[in-house]
Order: sequence, then structure tokens, then C-alpha cells
Amino acid sequence: MRLRNKPWAKDKLLEYPQFVILEPEQHRGHWDKVFAVAQPIHIEIGTGKGRFITEMAKANPHINYIGIELQVSVIVSALDRLIEADLPNCKLMNVNAEELENYFSASDVERVYLNFSDPWPKTRHEKRRLTFKSFLSVYEKILVKNGEVHFKTDNQGLFEYSLMSFSQYGMLLKYVSLDLHNSEFEGNVMTEYEQKFSSRGNRIYRCEVQFQSK
Repeated sequence: MRLRNKPWAKDKLLEYPQFVILEPEQHRGHWDKVFAVAQPIHIEIGTGKGRFITEMAKANPHINYIGIELQVSVIVSALDRLIEADLPNCKLMNVNAEELENYFSASDVERVYLNFSDPWPKTRHEKRRLTFKSFLSVYEKILVKNGEVHFKTDNQGLFEYSLMSFSQYGMLLKYVSLDLHNSEFEGNVMTEYEQKFSSRGNRIYRCEVQFQSK
């Protein structure tokens, strides 16, 4: 589905610096000063319309959350949700995930969430997948020691590929579900895509993996 352009979106982001981190490179290594309370930071890459990140922030006030989204016409919807919720422990960044090292230094982040990422099914696009080894290397560099990646998708092919990618990188598989909504997992927060796909009867896959100290 073609994304509807919102020419006013960038201006709206500028109007809410309390929720949108406008110059994240200035905070590299000093994220404890960005939030009202210095707490562990979890980031979601590809936050979409913001349902997951805002609900997680509501449920876990002891954690600071950052939703990262490249598409400006999408992240404004997450901004609307965040404005309504008015959460002090949740902020947004309109940046490219490939450039995370420009914004976070070693140990700035405790956990990375990847929810319903673009599967990029063609082999020639493998390097664009957010679970490709080059992205895993970036996550490892910004995460704390033994930091984790939590991954959800409805795409079986991407899930299988990702498990292989995690294993080849030497990561520890801590949890895996081949049918999340029919499992005993507690505390699941659904994304917009997750609600849409599960309502169609699609199986949801989920895993938690951890980088191992070298």
C-alpha cells in the first residue's frame, strides 16, 4: 500500500521537542540527561504509528523508551498517540536505523525491539533486513553488555532467516515462540500490524536473543 504523503509532518515534529528528539547526535553518550529520570533505555526500530512503544512506556514507567521511525508521514501518527498519552518516559526519533552509531555510544541502550520489520524477501535485498549481520553489529555496539534483541513477525520466512542470522552471529537464543498468541507468554503488547495480521488468523512468531560477551 502506498504511503500517503503528509507535507506538514516535518513541521509538526518540530513543534513538539518534548516528545521528538530533534538532534539526537548531540546526546550520544549522554542520554541520561534527555529524560526526566535516568533509567535503562529500550528502543524500537520501526516504531510505525507508535502503539507498541507508548503502551510499553505506560506499563513500565521504570524504563525509558525511544521509538525510531524513518518515515516522517508515519511517525507523526506515533507523535499524536504520544501527545495524548503524555508520557515522560517515551520519546521519538525520525532517523535511519543504519545510522544508530551516530546517536548512541557503547552501552547507551539496554534492549532493542524489532516488530514486524519489512521482510525484504528478495535475496538481493538481504542486507536491508534488520536482522542481517551488519545491523546486528550495530546493535551490539550500542547495547549494554549481554544486551538483548526482541523480535516479532508474522512472516515465517523472515523468522527462520533471523534465527539463522542470530545463531551465525553467535547470539544466545533465550526464548522462541512459533505461535505467540496461543502460547503461555504473558505481557505481550501488540503493534498495529500484529492486531491486523492476527485478526486474519496469521501466526505470530517471537524470539528473544542476547549478545554474548566476547
